Amino acid sequence: MDPITPNNAPRPTRAEAEDAVRVLLRWAGENPAREGLIDTPARVVRSYEEFFAGYQTDPQALLSRTFEETDGYDEIVLLRDIRIESYCEHHMVPIVGRAHVAYLPGKRVVGISKLARVVDAYAKRLQIQEKLTAQIANTLNDVLQPRGVAVIIEANHQCMTTRGVHKTGVSMVTSRMLGAFRSDPTTRRELLALIGNPNRLNCE
Repeated sequence: MDPITPNNAPRPTRAEAEDAVRVLLRWAGENPAREGLIDTPARVVRSYEEFFAGYQTDPQALLSRTFEETDGYDEIVLLRDIRIESYCEHHMVPIVGRAHVAYLPGKRVVGISKLARVVDAYAKRLQIQEKLTAQIANTLNDVLQPRGVAVIIEANHQCMTTRGVHKTGVSMVTSRMLGAFRSDPTTRRELLALIGNPNRLNCE
């Protein structure tokens, strides 16, 4: 099933998508036919292809190639400060922040670029931060079957800063700890020490 068209519904054509943008422009009080907006619908659709590319990516497939030659390494593997650009599923405005992804290898490790790609595969969808955090952690846990997984995300939500309560300088922190990171306080403290204070991050 194509994840962008659930329940086997036909995916709208590019022309239909561009027409939808023209409707929104008219609803906002604009004239889509004026010079500055003639090409806007096509630009918006091309942007959406990039913003929501995660619907076309299988995160589990990204982790399919792993490596056993680790010389017995079994300590924390941590990729810090992975930039996240996502979109709030309630208002379709940006969520921008950083993710820290860690795991304790079992018998295999995965290329570090794949960790960042898994983050992108889920971030480049309509999201809420809590679900995004859980999806990344659960996928790593299911596919790699490590001794522990931890995902911490700090992000700014433009649905709070540019509308509604208009509170700037506010960030949201979510975490999901599985395996040893959840059950062993010493391992969890070691991870947090490696990351440092999440509030130090600049999410812009």
